Amino acid sequence: MQSISESALLMYRAMPEERFPIPAVDLTKLEPRFRRQVVDYPSVEKPGTVIVNTTERYLYLIQEGGTAMRYGVGIGRSGFDWSGRAHIAYNREWPVWTPPSDMIARQPSLEKWRNGQPPGISNPLGARALYIHQGNRDTLYRLHGTGEVHTIGKAISSGCVRLLHQDIIDLHDRVRSGSTIIVAA
Repeated sequence: MQSISESALLMYRAMPEERFPIPAVDLTKLEPRFRRQVVDYPSVEKPGTVIVNTTERYLYLIQEGGTAMRYGVGIGRSGFDWSGRAHIAYNREWPVWTPPSDMIARQPSLEKWRNGQPPGISNPLGARALYIHQGNRDTLYRLHGTGEVHTIGKAISSGCVRLLHQDIIDLHDRVRSGSTIIVAA
């Protein structure tokens, strides 16, 4: 049985103070390497830049002094992945999710959400979402929350980068609109 530190339990605690209460993460189902942590990460990118390494399944938020806050992520499955350089246009707390028309075509059961699924713990965007744009164009890709711990470290989504609710809340509080994001395949 893996040892779970008090700091990890606190980091991934239940969050009853949220608009929609978030349960604690079952850390026995999350590989320790995917827990949020500060790591050495020398980079030519300026602090505040978000780098997603899709091969490693990590998101790095560049900090001062050659370090980064590292988060474990789930990424887009084959055929739904995206890579490139863009920016975080804006972010939302407890966002409405509107599936793209091509997703509705693949999954007709989503038709009921064509005009948006209200916020909540079962909403696919979760507790927070950061919206990725290239120039003035919405890429339709998001950094967003999930309660599905088994998806972290996997290529499983319809293209978006998913973080545990506790991690997306932390990232949301650190990243400003206009920040650069680099998604590297």
